[in-house]
Formats: sequence, structure tokens, C-alpha cells
Amino acid sequence: MTVPRNTALAASLLSDELPSVQSLVKSAKDLYHETFVSNHGNSLDSSPLLCTVAPGRVNLIGEHTDYTLGFVFPMAIQYSTVCLGKGSIVSSSRASCKVISSNKESAKVVIFESSKDMKPLPLKDADAWSNYVAGVVKEYMHLLPDDTAVSLDIAICGNVPLGSGLSSSAALEVAVATFLEGIIKREFPELDIGGLKEKAIRCQRAENLFCNSPCGIMDQYVSSTATKDCAILIDCKSLEYESVHMGDDGLASTDEEDKPVFVICNSNVKHSIGGGEYPVRVKQCAEATKILQSICGDRIESLRDATLADVELAHKKRKDEEEFPAMEDVIYRRAKHVVTENERTRLAKEALMNGDWTQFGKLMNESHESMKSDYNVSCEEIDFLVSKAQNFEGVYGSRLTGGGFGGCTVSLVKRSKVGELCEFLTSEYKNKWHKECTTIETSPGPGAREILDVFGLEN
Repeated sequence: MTVPRNTALAASLLSDELPSVQSLVKSAKDLYHETFVSNHGNSLDSSPLLCTVAPGRVNLIGEHTDYTLGFVFPMAIQYSTVCLGKGSIVSSSRASCKVISSNKESAKVVIFESSKDMKPLPLKDADAWSNYVAGVVKEYMHLLPDDTAVSLDIAICGNVPLGSGLSSSAALEVAVATFLEGIIKREFPELDIGGLKEKAIRCQRAENLFCNSPCGIMDQYVSSTATKDCAILIDCKSLEYESVHMGDDGLASTDEEDKPVFVICNSNVKHSIGGGEYPVRVKQCAEATKILQSICGDRIESLRDATLADVELAHKKRKDEEEFPAMEDVIYRRAKHVVTENERTRLAKEALMNGDWTQFGKLMNESHESMKSDYNVSCEEIDFLVSKAQNFEGVYGSRLTGGGFGGCTVSLVKRSKVGELCEFLTSEYKNKWHKECTTIETSPGPGAREILDVFGLEN
């Protein structure tokens, strides 16, 4: 496995981007011009226009394992968030940051001050979405020389479905971080801001501290490091990763037309991982870890170090030996999911690389059953979509993806059956639940990058 090194910002030409990204850039340009130029004039006129993009992600397998330092196996998707605007480093301990997002129903400019001691807005504030931006700004403020601050005018446009489990929050954070790195590298080229790993850690910390969301590192990491046409196996303890092409090392045909594809189905049941059951699962895993440490000793630093035999032993000791701390049934099931999911994830990497689609699909199905029965993060709508997909001809496997409690499913499907499956799921879901689901076919996309040729958009 490899560790992302300190590298120059990844970059692309707008003409080389997918039409969906080109459309987002145009929308962001129009929003920027209308908000910061036409109506108010631009306080940062001397600064060059900058544009960055970062993708959402779909996790193929390895769910609720990142915050226990386990293994995850995501890929970047072709849904993204774009930041377009201007920014500078000013000689002051505080500076004004103005942001606007087209994703808010009543788009308005949110203004906050950048400083080394900046605080988030209350979560119930109508403008609390800006905490995702402000939190990232604060992380980079600590890298700047004393008595300097970041000034920003940014328009944000994205097409990652909100609350779907496809990491719209990470896409926003990483797009903002990439924007800030572009400014810092322009104005302080000798300043060491680290590489992709450090970027992901800053974005995760911003979401943990500024947005009250105890997420793991996976979402920000894959949005930062993804490679086109590859899924990424991430070790969340060492932060090493391995890019994995589908079927490249196996006996399966390497003809692109013969390779299956991934279909994402959005249930349109929304969730927020900043509240509710997600933090409960984090605490339950921490409790399971403490119990295992009391029985197994120092070799258990986190649940990723435990085996199923360890978990079974801890559960048995609860029943048989009063001197050991109790591992209640619910804690046992949470730990069981994590340790078996880590093993499934390692096996899934080999299956995908070898083109063993049947094995990969089997592991996906087992993963969903574990999330449903042991981790209890699914819901009726998701279970319905997964069951329908799993029993559809041409589908190798299907599962809930993301934090759960709604969101999306992901299925591995024969390419020739994609259209039929999408029509089937849409029809069945509407008949059952009297609402729409949306389906997309996707392939692995690239990670965060700067788009270089937007200067002509200024006029």
C-alpha cells in the first residue's frame, strides 16, 4: 500500500472535465458574478479567479469501520462540488469571508470572520451549513504566519445529493480545502502545507469540531486522493491506501464492455450523521473496545485489532464470569459487525482485482445483512431496494452504502442489465412507497483538483 506524498495540487482543464462538472463550473461562475460582481462589486478584484472541484463518494464495502481504524473500500463518483471565486491572505488577524451556495433554497451570502480563534454557528442557525466552510478555513489559519488571515468571496455549486450517504459534506470540505491551498501556494509558495493525507485530516477535523459530526476519515480521504478508474482500499489506522482496478489481475475478461458497473439508487430518505443514531454507534464501538481490552490486553488498540473469536469470547465471558465487564448483546452485535466487515473488505479487494464478480457480490450481500441485523443502520425503504436488486437477474450483489438511516444503495450489475434494473427499481419503489427513487450508473472518478482554464470566465 502507499501513502500520499506532498505533491503539487492536482489540476485539469475545463475542456477535459465531464459535462456535469462543466455545467457546475458555469453555474458557479454565474452565481459568483451575480453575487460578488454585478450587485456589490468585488472587494478582491486584484486577486485571480480560482476554481476547484471535489467529488462525492460511494463506499463499495467497509461501512462503519473507519472510525474504529479499520478498512474501507470506496471510490469517487462523478457527482461533485465546485468552489469558484477569489481569495487572498491579508495582513490582519481577522478577515471577512463571504460564501454563497446554490444548494440552499433561499441562496444568500453568509459572512464570517476568519481568525485563529473563530467559532462555529449554532447547529440550529439557518446558516449553519457554512460551518463546513468555516471549519476548514480555521484549520488552514493555523498554518499561516501570525497576524495574517484569509479573505474569501466564493460561490459554491454541487450536484452530490444532500443527505444521501454520498458524502456531500466531504465534497464541500475538500473543495474548500483545495481552494485554500491554491491561495496559499500562490502567496506563500515556500510554506509547507503537507500533502493529500494532511488535507483529508484537516477536513475530517473540521467536520468533527465545527459541525459536531464524529465522522471517520474515509469520506475526506477518498475525495482528496481518488484516482480515475480505481477504487481505493484505505487502511484508516496507517492512512495507507491502494488503488485497485477492476479485474486487472484476474482471469475475467478485461474488455470494458464485459465488466460490470455500479448502480447507485437514492432512496431520497434523508439523514444527517451529525445527530441521532450515528454518534450512538461511535460510543458503542468505544465501549466494545474497552471491554475487549480488559480481556485481550494491549494488542487491542481499536476494534480493527479484534477477531470474531475475541468478540465471541467477550460475549461468552459476560454470561459465564461475573468478574469481567459486561458485553451486552447490543454491544456484541456492534462489535461483530465491525470485525466481520473488516474481513469482508479485505476479501472484496481481492475479488474486485481478480474480476471475481460473484464473490464480490456475495460479500456485498453479507455486508448489508450485517448492517441491517447487527449494526441496525438500515431502514425499510433501503431494505426494499436491496432485496429487489439482489433478486434481479444480472445483479451480483447489493447493499446499503453510507452512514445509513436512509440514503443510497449500491449494486454491482452486468452492464447489459443496467437499464432494466433502473426502470424496475424506480417502478417498484414508487408502487410500494408512493415516492420517487433516483438511479445512476457510475464509474470511479478522480479526486479533488483545481480547474486551470477558468480565467476566461471572468467576463
